Amino acid sequence: MSEVLQLPPIRPRERASAAELRAGVQGARVTVVGGARSGLSVARLLTRHGADVFLTDAGPALEGVETKLADNGIPAEFGGHTARALDADWLVVSPGVPTTAGLVQSALRQRKPVYAEIEVASWFCPGPIVAVTGSNGKTTTTTLIGHVLEVAGRGHVVAGNIGVAFSDFVDDLEADTVVVLEVSSFQLDHIATFRPHAAVLLNITPDHLDRYDHDVERYGAAKLRLFDNLGPGDWLIYNLDDARIREHVQRLAAERGLTPVAFSAEHEPTPGAFARDGHLVLALPDSSAPGAPPMEEDLMPSSDLALRGTHNLYNSLAAAIVARAVEIRSDVVRESLTSFEGVPHRLETVRTVGGVRFVNDSKATNVNAVWYALESVPATEPSIVLIAGGRDKGNDYEPLKRLVEEKVKGVVVIGEGADVLEAELGPHTDRVAHASSMEEAIQFARLMAESGDTVLLSPACSSFDMFDNYEDRGDTFKRLVYAI
Repeated sequence: MSEVLQLPPIRPRERASAAELRAGVQGARVTVVGGARSGLSVARLLTRHGADVFLTDAGPALEGVETKLADNGIPAEFGGHTARALDADWLVVSPGVPTTAGLVQSALRQRKPVYAEIEVASWFCPGPIVAVTGSNGKTTTTTLIGHVLEVAGRGHVVAGNIGVAFSDFVDDLEADTVVVLEVSSFQLDHIATFRPHAAVLLNITPDHLDRYDHDVERYGAAKLRLFDNLGPGDWLIYNLDDARIREHVQRLAAERGLTPVAFSAEHEPTPGAFARDGHLVLALPDSSAPGAPPMEEDLMPSSDLALRGTHNLYNSLAAAIVARAVEIRSDVVRESLTSFEGVPHRLETVRTVGGVRFVNDSKATNVNAVWYALESVPATEPSIVLIAGGRDKGNDYEPLKRLVEEKVKGVVVIGEGADVLEAELGPHTDRVAHASSMEEAIQFARLMAESGDTVLLSPACSSFDMFDNYEDRGDTFKRLVYAI
């Protein structure tokens, strides 16, 4: 009989506060699992605060990591886990380490607490936290919120899943510095007291199902943990148009006496932010008049938004609500939403060659992201050549088929998932090519495209079969396009 999978508790077994957990760091024996960016950062943070830290990694050490650990007096092991890894009071896991990993399972069976890096860093954070999660759009929304704060001249940092570990800078923050975090489901798997002042959940669509036993409900439950510790005065910001989120939020609000704030492209929630007659409208609480009903404000025409497409309307509405939560003036919000230039590897126009536009959407690592990408390209007839593929994560490609029929004239498939993509999407377009490299994929795409068409790299899959990460994949695409 196989062992029963141990899952992290939905609520902490001991209702310790963040202050109590922080006080318990001094002298604690802690094992950090994973020696990449966040693991190294949290190991150094805990060492600075008096913990006895040991780092373990099942893989080889990345370049320079062993030297940095030695400089901080942190013992470590690489290439596997020894018994010493469980000789600890509690563990901290990096996002790349699944809950199903043998070491994590052993710790959970022994009733040892297992925390995420963002959980531990939050114990030391003196200022307000804005946390953004969702299957799609979280990097754009997180970066957009950072842009709003930058334009407002407000002290802030942007970190988390977006590239900089929370633990790297938390000791240097002031009480009025806003921390904007992109948060993944993997990070939320192991939180206990993590409590943002503003928590944003953009959407829940199937993604990373290989990490959640191919169960979208388990994946969704991880995302929804973002709201676990919210209380009076916090902003629960959610997508009203996502049925799975809406039903959960309504139950949560009733149970805890919270007033959630919604954003919508289809309805007019109060309190909330929505689209009406081509304008962004806010109906939000006024912090200067507690208890007063929200007043409607016509923020700006949606045509003035720097980012196009329905998905970016959602991102912009969410960012506008967060701006109110941290008391940013509406004129600053308007300027910010007009001037934002987007993020690399997300619907990034690279160049136009012979009338053909090349777009890098390498960050689209799931089906829903590709749906948004196809939806955002205006087309009255098939004019897109789609480059897709990589390491399939248990994707259901059914939602793409109608858009492929309407907008895509050819598909070039790459990577481990090429055969699946060809079988799923091939019957819905006129031409399919199977490429063995990104260079060959671009060559096939150029043969299919004509002046006025768009070559769109939007893979729907992770990059790890052919590239180090989605940035490497997108950079390779851009380099090859610039070489044409």
